[in-house]
Amino acid sequence: MSDDDEDDEAGPPGLPPGTPFYMTPAGQAALAEELRALWYDERTKVVAIVSWAAAQGDRSENADYQYGKRRLREIDRRVRFLRKRLEKVQVVDPAAQTRRDQVFFGATVTYAREDDSEQSVTIVGVDETDGARRRISWVSPVARALLGKRVGDVVKVRMPQGVEEVELLAIEYPQASG
Repeated sequence: MSDDDEDDEAGPPGLPPGTPFYMTPAGQAALAEELRALWYDERTKVVAIVSWAAAQGDRSENADYQYGKRRLREIDRRVRFLRKRLEKVQVVDPAAQTRRDQVFFGATVTYAREDDSEQSVTIVGVDETDGARRRISWVSPVARALLGKRVGDVVKVRMPQGVEEVELLAIEYPQASG
């Protein structure tokens, strides 16, 4: 069993096996597009290179062949991971959230820290995190502390510097289209 298989079976980090992989519709679409591009575009090109290189003769000193085979293994490993992930993903559309007064998956939450600075984060799936865009995993300590809370609530959050009390200032969800 590869590391990818073990990670996939374990569920999101910090949660029991079998815990769902929540993801936004955009996150699922991004994974599906990555899978499509790897399988139909990149893999097709690499197979052609490997076939050409194999026809050249001695494979032991053929860099195109060796690199191509290694790249095929990498692509196939990622394709297996993506297919398993997409099989298990549970898409949650934050725009469809009806209880907008509480923090749930997909919410953008603004909170005040103890130093009076304000921070905004969006709670997304484990495969959608992006620190630069302030998108945090729903299983992260910050998100787990915020889930279910309302504006005005003060909660203790485990930050990298230690436990800190934060006050929820705003909760936003994307607007439903249509």
